[in-house]
Amino acid sequence: MSRPKKLSLYIDGKAAKAISGKSFTNFNPATGAKLSEVEQAGRRDVEKTVVAARAGFREWSAMTGKERGRILRKAASLLRERRMELAEIEVRDTGKPIAEAPEADIDSGADAFEFFGGLAADIKGGHHDLGETAFAYTRREPLGICAGIGAWNYPLQIACWKTAPALAAGNSMIFKPSELTPTNAVRLAEILTEAGLPKGVFNVLQGGAETGHYIASHPEIDKISFTGSVPTGRQVLADAASSVKHVTMELGGKSPLIVFDDSQIHNAVSAAMNANFYTQGEICSNGTRVYVHEDIHDAFIAILKSRTEAMVVGDPMDPDTHVGSLISADHFEKVMEYVRLGIEEGAYLVSGGEKVTVKGCEKGNFISPAIFTACQDDMRICREEIFGPVMSVMSFRDEEEVINRANDTEFGLAAGVFTQNLSRAHRVVAKLRAGTCWINNYNLTPVGVPFGGYKQSGIGRENAAVALDHFTQLKSVYVELGDVDCSY
Repeated sequence: MSRPKKLSLYIDGKAAKAISGKSFTNFNPATGAKLSEVEQAGRRDVEKTVVAARAGFREWSAMTGKERGRILRKAASLLRERRMELAEIEVRDTGKPIAEAPEADIDSGADAFEFFGGLAADIKGGHHDLGETAFAYTRREPLGICAGIGAWNYPLQIACWKTAPALAAGNSMIFKPSELTPTNAVRLAEILTEAGLPKGVFNVLQGGAETGHYIASHPEIDKISFTGSVPTGRQVLADAASSVKHVTMELGGKSPLIVFDDSQIHNAVSAAMNANFYTQGEICSNGTRVYVHEDIHDAFIAILKSRTEAMVVGDPMDPDTHVGSLISADHFEKVMEYVRLGIEEGAYLVSGGEKVTVKGCEKGNFISPAIFTACQDDMRICREEIFGPVMSVMSFRDEEEVINRANDTEFGLAAGVFTQNLSRAHRVVAKLRAGTCWINNYNLTPVGVPFGGYKQSGIGRENAAVALDHFTQLKSVYVELGDVDCSY
């Protein structure tokens, strides 16, 4: 049996062995096969990378926005050229279906580099009129060294969403992918180098929580952009506080999807399925609390059950597969425990929630999409983030009631509303305490629209021009045109 290939760190424009001498194994969650032996960054590797990133920053930040933008757009072009190659890597790392990865992962990442590459030449401050004898202006300046810490559900997309605005603004970047999905961050580094990015500007450090701690607490790193769970986000935030870093936090959610009685029911079912079963339900913004008006509840469930049971759970590399493998055996057990808890708490399991054995992927972590009805708001399956294909459906009677129930959560990442009454749609969205809301659709995240959460679901925003505010700092300059008065 052949040994798994080595996956190195990427520091100062090239592959690098870990000074720590440590490594870990990366597995394909669908087959259990060993994909690679991954170098693990320790404290000395972080120190080495910070030195490289500081040098890279000096060169990169001195370039014009036009020059930076040209390189970022070239990277976007290279991502598109290698779309299927990168998508297959993503599928092997994550277990998600190949039917999703090219568009949801690779195209989304390329869009980010294209979008922010176009904005790089237009980062600017403002002018303040102070009368005839003075004026002031502001400058948008890069922060310095930014660090990104990614999650395992959308590894390349997350790396691109964080890196593109950081580089457009003139920063250097140190990126740590999840230890469960380490591969495409290195591929992105290679692509950026090929596109002309100076060495040291984008670096990849592999590792788990310990490596993340070294990065988040390093005093010379100026910003942390983190995507992951709320508990881990709190720890990263605490580490960042030691040197008062800038932070962006894109955390978890338990988002509501509200379906009113005048909804186009087939569209609403489609959205609920996308909001719960896409990428095996491993999406932070998923609308896992589905509130359906009591007048259409039974019809909604009947259509939902029929369509869900027609979904194909299978080999992620098969283009006909709808539901792939969960990321790990541990996560599979966690999701299955929530299914057990839902039944124990009195919810009715309409469909799914069972282990599935897939031919050729017998060691994978497959579960059939689960639908619960007869749910109560205080049930754990309705309050806690499961991060798997488990949908909780509840009925409601009136608008004010469902708004109050939808907002009764510590999270506030996303929400959806289905109705043909546009006045009601906008009225309800205005009252929902969530950072990203959809009307008559769900989980669409175009790069030109800000994405982020309220409450414990996050700090700051990703995507759109506003993201550049989170990767720059504002300098105010007062200019005196007259004499200087002095009373002594």
